[in-house]
Amino acid sequence: MTLPGQVRAWRRLCLLAVGTIVAVGGGLYLFIVMVDPWNVLPFSPPLARIPVTSNARYTMPALARNPLFDSVVVGTSTSRLMQPAMLDRELGGHFLNMAMNSASPWEQEREMDAFLHSHRAPRTVMIGVDAAWCHERPGSLTTPNRPWPEWMYGHPAWQGYLHMASLYALQEAANEFLWMTGHKAQRFGTDGYASFVPPDSQYDPVRVAAIFAHWAPPNTAPAPPGMADTPPASMRLLAAMLERMPATTLKIVWFPPASATLHGPTGSVAAARLQACRLGVTALAARTPNTIALDFNHDSALTLNSDSFWDPLHYRIPVAHRVIAAITTAVTGNGQPDPALDILYKPARH
Repeated sequence: MTLPGQVRAWRRLCLLAVGTIVAVGGGLYLFIVMVDPWNVLPFSPPLARIPVTSNARYTMPALARNPLFDSVVVGTSTSRLMQPAMLDRELGGHFLNMAMNSASPWEQEREMDAFLHSHRAPRTVMIGVDAAWCHERPGSLTTPNRPWPEWMYGHPAWQGYLHMASLYALQEAANEFLWMTGHKAQRFGTDGYASFVPPDSQYDPVRVAAIFAHWAPPNTAPAPPGMADTPPASMRLLAAMLERMPATTLKIVWFPPASATLHGPTGSVAAARLQACRLGVTALAARTPNTIALDFNHDSALTLNSDSFWDPLHYRIPVAHRVIAAITTAVTGNGQPDPALDILYKPARH
């Protein structure tokens, strides 16, 4: 038999527990929205913030809105080493690097839309074309490759408050707060740039050779007839991206260098796939105003030398600097052309 006093005690205990949960939960939620780790909430305090989330899909929308930028780099990890500070000096303008690891073409288009929403007439746009565009995979043109915060892209900013009550938001708010209070070092640049490769002083040819030896080989099977002449379906998505930009925007569509070990022998599926992609990009550039198509991803002294890379897909920092210089020469016409670069298409006035 339950006594009235026991009932009252249980009620008090339950009320205390509920009150504690509400108070703690409310306090944590208030902490998250005040810190605003992704800088997306309309009424958060105007505090200095930096990108802290390793999944750049969460950090790029805020950077895309920043009025300081007038130019942008879009691509996968093969474009991440395009350093905005160098591009600013060489090509002019103020670059944001929005390249992301494993970014599907669909994700790159959404990023580009986010940038264009706040920058109607960019000065320069660089789009890196690699296997993500040339080697079609199921869903790559319609879905993300990694967790994607759809609510950050093209939706009213107030919806962000509905997504802050999560452990992930709490974790990132804590990381942002630690940086704000001087207890955490900055890892990702406020221009989107961060080197994801080791310092070049740590380059070890023996270790790199082992990585090359274990890397999945390209498809060396004979290519079906006509494959090399049929651009991939991804070119339609790339065309839609380019068509959204005004004629005044300089559009640089480029193939980042990858090791020649990935190119495949002549007549193979790998070689035909890459050639079809080149044809598609060249045709797009020829019919799109103010567009240059550049190719580093062919057999050359650069790509045939494994010392140019950390693995078959990712080149070293000195190579990134060389690529930026070669692109600058191709755009401006000043300087000696780099033999590692093939100019697929360049308008007559450039």
